[in-house]
Amino acid sequence: MNTFHPHSLARRARQSAFLVYAVFGVLLTAFFNVQILGSSRYRLRSDNNRLRTVYLPAPRGLIVDVNGIVLAENVPSYTVSLIASSEEGLRELLDQVSMITAIDSATVADATARWLRSSTDPVVVFRDAPIEVVARLEERRVVLPGLVVQTEPKRSYPFGELAAHVIGYVGEISEQELRGRTFPGARLGTLVGRVGVEQQYDERLRGSDGARFVEVDALGRTVRTDGMGGRIEPVQGDTIRTTLDIRLQAYIAEIFPSGSRGAVIVMDPRDGAVLAMYSAPSYDPNIFVGREAADERARLLIDEEQPLFNRAIQGRYPPASPWKLAVAVMALRRGLISLDTKMPTPCTGGFQYGNRFFRCWKRNGHGDLTLAEAIERSCDVYFYQLGLRVTLPALLEDGTEMGFGELAGIDIPGETRSIFPRSPGYYDERYGPSGWTNAVTLNLAIGQGENDQTLINMMRFYSMLANPEGSADAPYLVERTQDDGRSIKLPGEASDGLREALIEVVQSGTAAGARIANLRIAGKTGTAQNAQGEDHGWFIAFAPADNPVVVAGIIVEFAEHGSRVAPLVNNVIARHLLGDDYQEGAYQVELPADSAPASVPIIPIPRERPN
Repeated sequence: MNTFHPHSLARRARQSAFLVYAVFGVLLTAFFNVQILGSSRYRLRSDNNRLRTVYLPAPRGLIVDVNGIVLAENVPSYTVSLIASSEEGLRELLDQVSMITAIDSATVADATARWLRSSTDPVVVFRDAPIEVVARLEERRVVLPGLVVQTEPKRSYPFGELAAHVIGYVGEISEQELRGRTFPGARLGTLVGRVGVEQQYDERLRGSDGARFVEVDALGRTVRTDGMGGRIEPVQGDTIRTTLDIRLQAYIAEIFPSGSRGAVIVMDPRDGAVLAMYSAPSYDPNIFVGREAADERARLLIDEEQPLFNRAIQGRYPPASPWKLAVAVMALRRGLISLDTKMPTPCTGGFQYGNRFFRCWKRNGHGDLTLAEAIERSCDVYFYQLGLRVTLPALLEDGTEMGFGELAGIDIPGETRSIFPRSPGYYDERYGPSGWTNAVTLNLAIGQGENDQTLINMMRFYSMLANPEGSADAPYLVERTQDDGRSIKLPGEASDGLREALIEVVQSGTAAGARIANLRIAGKTGTAQNAQGEDHGWFIAFAPADNPVVVAGIIVEFAEHGSRVAPLVNNVIARHLLGDDYQEGAYQVELPADSAPASVPIIPIPRERPN
């Protein structure tokens, strides 16, 4: 017969009581951690489940010209977004939206992709929604529980295509850019700069986004939109002041040859400030903003005229006769010639080298010329011989030193590096050691051959010619960049002599038809050979010639001769120096008989504007 000892029962009772107290202690500790110590964490988790963050995009900073005229601003617009707890719920909401307003399959696919990337954020369906669409959606909010409509700043470019290549436009950041941290601080849906000043100074222009909160239920339906949590106000981006003079830019666009392709740049040679930069054809950056004009955007991308291509900093062309000044500089600073030096063979219309005859543009020749006269009349035969005297290695060495194979360094993205060989080894690699002859020297000497320059890079070189000290800083639109400052390292008397020769180009040489009364302009025309059609026309000039404060250049594709486009440049210079009261027509159109090819007469610039 089993009996329980009283001491055994008491011990078991004590053990049971201890176990109960221990369990109670554990539960009490857990309760304390959850209710007291962890309350903030669980409250945040709860808030995250019932609150959705709606970001308030910051207005981008303004972009203004040198006089404070607004080039890029913000106008109010409506953005329509949807909040959904599941992909199926989002599709149901999109179906409801499609019954109220037109919505295409691409928009549906884009909205779905956005939700999959970030299911807790409102999904943008329409940017820049018309007020009529917003009104219809608001009227049916009862069937659209996840609808979020808010006013957002929309980028606007009041001058349209006038300065599109310089100012640029904005577009939504891509996933690849987010992963690569191309735009620090940006998030999904952020609008960022795409080209021009908008892209270069995006971080300063973007500002800081704000935020508000929307309460949703367990199914993701909006319950309340006001008074939920705090509100963070957006902070507008910085205003960016450029060196651009939009009135001068407008004048250039007005007189640029109708239907032509090319570019014009106007700069201050003293510090590199870009006063105007025009590329034709252009485009309206406003079509990249908002939901409309998708067809127009697509057409721009396939347009054979390439309106998105900035010919001022991206187009590369043989520099032709404007580059002859570089050869002259090389020969002068090496002490090989002076401004009065004549070549052994006078110009009779061409130059025999080996078994090839290299023609001059003037078929009956220029005769026996000095360097100054050869510059004035742009004699090819003189520079063929000068190139041989300098030699190919020296041409390439000095040209590289002067920056002809480099970027000009302007402070907007997209500039194309000019093409220029660094040494004769370039030809060995390209053609083989026996695949080329010294005839390449003759081509280089007149700005042809393996030498393609951008207009902006040639402008920097002519700024060196214009400045008494022979140096020039990098061109800039907003901020001057710190670089080594290129220099032609030419003695003062030689620099003055070259300037006088360039003055004679305009007074009585190949640009005489562009002469401006009472204004001394120094410049050089050029005709660049083009295998795809008519030759391209160059003209680069600076003024006042005795104390230059402006340098202007133009490249026009298929213009046949630089003398055709010289009047435009000189009129732009006169407009800048003499003000808005300057009237065209002051230049002469009659040329000396030996100043330009008889087959290429000087003609006025057409005044018609493109349709």
